[in-house]
Amino acid sequence: MLQRIQSIWLLLAAVCGFLTLKFSFFSGNKLDASNVKTFQYLIASGSIIILILTVAVFVAVLITIFLYKNRKLQLRITLSAIIVSLLNIFLYYRETKKFVEGESGYNLTSLLAVAIPVFLILAARNIYRDEKLVKSMDRLR
Repeated sequence: MLQRIQSIWLLLAAVCGFLTLKFSFFSGNKLDASNVKTFQYLIASGSIIILILTVAVFVAVLITIFLYKNRKLQLRITLSAIIVSLLNIFLYYRETKKFVEGESGYNLTSLLAVAIPVFLILAARNIYRDEKLVKSMDRLR
């Protein structure tokens, strides 16, 4: 299982997915109900939709790691996780528009959210290569 490079990419994506639950994506001032600026961090638990999508990507990646015998299903789940993680980044970006001032702006840990689809794309590419290799070996038999 771990001798395949896509398992490493999937594991890195899972670690990044877990860390995005803990670290902030954006920080800045936000207006509250009484029009007072308060400094806040944008984290995954700040919005229920972002939280659900982040947990869904994390769980899907963890499940995908153990589907190494079923490459077609592994590839499908990885591709759907890529789409969901890109949607998650879009929702993060949309949430940043609710901030009045971004004193600190995008945090360095926002790169974790961007790294997830990158690692998933690398994993999908290697899963596809494995599938092609197995099909070519079956033709030789």
